[in-house]
Amino acid sequence: MTSDAIIAGDASREYWLSGLHPSSPPSTTESNAANRLLVSARDAFSTNGYRGTTTRDIAAGAGMSPAAMYIHYASKQEMLFKLCLLGHNACYESLLASASVEGSPRKRLRSAVYDFTHWHAENHVVGRIVQYEIKFLDDENFAVVADVRRRIHAVVENIVRDGVKTGDFDVGNVSATTLGILSLSIDAVRWFPSRAISDPDVLASHYVSLADRMAGASS
Repeated sequence: MTSDAIIAGDASREYWLSGLHPSSPPSTTESNAANRLLVSARDAFSTNGYRGTTTRDIAAGAGMSPAAMYIHYASKQEMLFKLCLLGHNACYESLLASASVEGSPRKRLRSAVYDFTHWHAENHVVGRIVQYEIKFLDDENFAVVADVRRRIHAVVENIVRDGVKTGDFDVGNVSATTLGILSLSIDAVRWFPSRAISDPDVLASHYVSLADRMAGASS
């Protein structure tokens, strides 16, 4: 995905300008203390987990004192929430655009799965946090992020449901099939990159073929 594409929407733009996207320019964090802290929190949470990370670790990673950190964030919970929300919103916005291509349900599903897989592979560091550290959000923050997760699921479920109606797909349980397709892409953050696959395009193309089979797509 190009930088222009990232900047296209509000959520993706904020994600890019925060320094979280792999292609974000260094200037977005070098001159912005809040962004440096967020990137430091991302790296620390991804490596050590939320519980294994202290505010001192985050501050040190950003080249700041713990006291200076509190000027920008009240707690590491606030940073986890921002990371999870920015990541989910950017992913949702990207998915929504890819799923809106004109064409048959099969074409839309292939586009959506390619984008969803590519996003998680390219953004695997943040992806590990938003998928596996989300359980440490407090109830109020979790509810906000969970709403975005439901919208992500709905985008793909609606495509699968449309495909069943048109005969493009043959599945017995639309919701379960949708969950399986999404889980396939999401799980990439656990292991990507590997010795076998280190190119997001290769992985995304392969998972498109698998999604076709999962949806029972007619040739």
